[in-house]
Amino acid sequence: MHVGTHLKRLIAVAALTAVTACGGGVATTNPDGTRSFTVAVIEPDITTVPILAAVDDLRRAGHKVEIVELAEPELAMEGLARGDYAISAEATSPALIAIEQDAPIKIIADVIGNQWAVYGKPGISSCDDLGGRPFGIFSEGAVATAMAKDWVRAQCKAGRQPEYLTIGGSDVRAQALLAGEIDATPLEVSDVVALESSGKSTFSQVVDFGKSLPDLHPQTVYANTEFLTEHRAVAQEFVTALVRRHASINSDAKYLVDLVTKYLPEEKPADMAKIAERYVSSGLFNASALTEANVQGTIDFFARAGVIKPGMKAEDAADLSFIQAAK
Repeated sequence: MHVGTHLKRLIAVAALTAVTACGGGVATTNPDGTRSFTVAVIEPDITTVPILAAVDDLRRAGHKVEIVELAEPELAMEGLARGDYAISAEATSPALIAIEQDAPIKIIADVIGNQWAVYGKPGISSCDDLGGRPFGIFSEGAVATAMAKDWVRAQCKAGRQPEYLTIGGSDVRAQALLAGEIDATPLEVSDVVALESSGKSTFSQVVDFGKSLPDLHPQTVYANTEFLTEHRAVAQEFVTALVRRHASINSDAKYLVDLVTKYLPEEKPADMAKIAERYVSSGLFNASALTEANVQGTIDFFARAGVIKPGMKAEDAADLSFIQAAK
């Protein structure tokens, strides 16, 4: 979930390439009426497995869908703009940057709700308690960092800002918090559960961004607009399959554990059942969660954070008709 000037340069190039890419075959129609296309995923994790399962649903319907795993969102955005990929999913901010540069991309569904929260050691209960204290971040361009700094600007009194320390991923920062190397940091659900299960930590939640930023959706599904226009039926099949997979997760947390076992067999944390239960109890899996209001809220957040320029409208960034039609 990193956003930087390098990405903006790549998207500018991709947008120019996209002008000649339209009509170049983002998907092909097979003799039996099924479609062949590619879905790109970024370093699959627990939030990605419903998407992989939805792809399998399309395969069972006869479609020929290839999965490509990429290391960085820059590559997904370039591929979507060129028409190499029909669909991708991960951080919302790179998609908004691409759309701002006129790349042919639209957001069509949610991946996961805002699962980020700041956790701190004993004695840290508000923003003002963090004045001058070490606050762990992944990078200056990370979405969690943007949320944290937005909260600090709004909640900390003058002179009470923390000292930001770039450390690494959520799991690394969780261990740094446990070791007393930092006083607070934004964490994801899986790392919070791991800390709770360690039995060694007395940390507490300082702010839940899912509640303080209810209209921010930092991870979404997006697609090439030619694919959405020329192959609308199969695009709808995919979104409907994803909505149904999320519904199955919400009806039974074990279903999510089973999906992780199937699609990410190398992931075997002892507390996976607790992680799944936390996702379900928090209602984080809801592909249909996007509305015009919260898409606009997401856009406005990233404009406020300086990631995109002000002025983008929800209809510029998203096509919500697919989740509205999903049953």
